[in-house]
Amino acid sequence: MTVTTAQPTGGVEDAPKSSNMRSLSRAMEVFAELQRAERPQRLSDLARATGMSLPTTLRILRVLQDFGMVSQTDKSYRIGPAVLPAAKSFLENDPLAVAGRPVLQQLATQTGMSVSLHTRLGFERILVARVQGEAPMQYDLPLGKRLPLTRGAAGKILIADASDDELEQVVSASIAAGHEEPGFTLEELRSRMPEPGANYAYSADERVTGVLSVGVALTNRTGRPNESIALNCPAEATTEQKIKARVPELRRAAQRLSELLEGSVY
Repeated sequence: MTVTTAQPTGGVEDAPKSSNMRSLSRAMEVFAELQRAERPQRLSDLARATGMSLPTTLRILRVLQDFGMVSQTDKSYRIGPAVLPAAKSFLENDPLAVAGRPVLQQLATQTGMSVSLHTRLGFERILVARVQGEAPMQYDLPLGKRLPLTRGAAGKILIADASDDELEQVVSASIAAGHEEPGFTLEELRSRMPEPGANYAYSADERVTGVLSVGVALTNRTGRPNESIALNCPAEATTEQKIKARVPELRRAAQRLSELLEGSVY
């Protein structure tokens, strides 16, 4: 009788695929670090931040440069011009960005406050849209900015129902990304979180000094919020009581946006 030995799935021919995916993952780590940076980064800074060797980081940067995703000036690297067509396509075609703009504009008109729309990306959030209120914010917050989940009402509401294990991951990732100091703890994060059962988050002087904010999550089919909408206002133009009184309007706007997004990937 001839015995046939079954070959394991994913043999030698899958090894290059695994290696390619690992290389892609590393490239995305370097690219994400450049997105977080407020200024051009040196090779040594990127290698240290990503935990990669200098030669590996340099090889990745050269590939990203070839595709226009990264530009180099002297010995520093920054995001390249190839991201602009991608950003334009996102703003013109993404359901969240397209549906969100008129909802944010209406809410800003009703409340006189600035309104922002965010989507979660891993252990950070991305600013998707923003409309200025009557009392303009005294800082520039560009679209696409990577922001923490640990600070600001729009971030904290996205992890309000997270387990301790997930919050521990959020803490570690926030430290690694430079959003929090190395000594930041789960207990500190919990002290900032909404009260159990609350349907909104509030922040004051958390991410930016002199700014009050309330945020609510958008409902979706999965039950796990991935997007949030927030009212933001300078402290001299409002009070905690006044901005919290706007939560019902904020929740109605979030519900409207959720309904507009039904049937999409959100």
